[in-house]
Amino acid sequence: MGMLIDGAWTEDDAAHRHAVDGAFVRPEAKFRAMVTADGSSGFEAEPGRYHLFVSAGCPWAHRTILARRLKNLEGVVSISLSDLPRQHSWAFSTGIGRDLEPLEGVLELHRVYTAAKPAYTGRVTVPLLWDKQRWTIVSNESADIMRMLNSAFDEWGDRTVDLYPAQLRAEIDEINPRVYENVNNGVYRCGFAKSQAAYEEAFARLFETLDWLDERLASSRYLCGERITEADWRLYVTLVRFDVVYYSNFKCNRQHLHEYPHLSNYLRELYQWPGIAQVTDFEAIKRVYYSIRDVNPSGLIPKGPRDLRLTGPHDRGRLQPWA
Repeated sequence: MGMLIDGAWTEDDAAHRHAVDGAFVRPEAKFRAMVTADGSSGFEAEPGRYHLFVSAGCPWAHRTILARRLKNLEGVVSISLSDLPRQHSWAFSTGIGRDLEPLEGVLELHRVYTAAKPAYTGRVTVPLLWDKQRWTIVSNESADIMRMLNSAFDEWGDRTVDLYPAQLRAEIDEINPRVYENVNNGVYRCGFAKSQAAYEEAFARLFETLDWLDERLASSRYLCGERITEADWRLYVTLVRFDVVYYSNFKCNRQHLHEYPHLSNYLRELYQWPGIAQVTDFEAIKRVYYSIRDVNPSGLIPKGPRDLRLTGPHDRGRLQPWA
């Protein structure tokens, strides 16, 4: 997959991805500044100032695409969708000006990282929030970017949508780590494991947590009750990819997501939420995951699945009305 070391690109990154026992290790995000409404952070919320680099196939980037759509910020925060095959890092056919324009038709995302920090060492990941005024990176942590989009830009976005309401924050903060560790990152710990023991441990924790979620959603419309929150959308990006790529490509094959009665109906409602299907790109998802040669050496992209069972009726209305 490759990474930058002291500002230079290297494909030899295996030692940075796995523990001694063969378990997949996800590095921490290196850029963790925050945009705030009052600018007290040094990054003041302003329309047109910030830019998101994302991939429609990446679940971490997808979180921020969803938040941008739900908060009606598409005219406030600009966006670049990776639209070229990965050569080294994520690749884009368009730039954002100055020294960040395509070279021979390609803008490699690693150039954006080194534009902000020439000697950067670390992963070149999406999403990436860029400040066009200070010409630097604000953040490459998807959870933080979701929070910024949720509140910092309310002067221009839809302030009636609050994905992190004060009265539910304790519950959200309790659920998020379990879902992140065992589901969002758990599928990767299955797919990228380099030992049987590491794979089986991740597999067990993944399905134990999916079982718990299915049971929870039997009596709760959303993860935190009757109101949809960031916890739901953070889970959504993994669930919607499950039968498409994780079940087969990442060996998460105890059962399909559609075999869970409550999770599958919950996923169907979230997919049908206004505007969400339009920013859920299954072809991009398949291209991204099946191009990972570590787990799919041939690079062949499967034609199916044909029916993801996301457009039919769901039963979630028996619990609570939409928030």
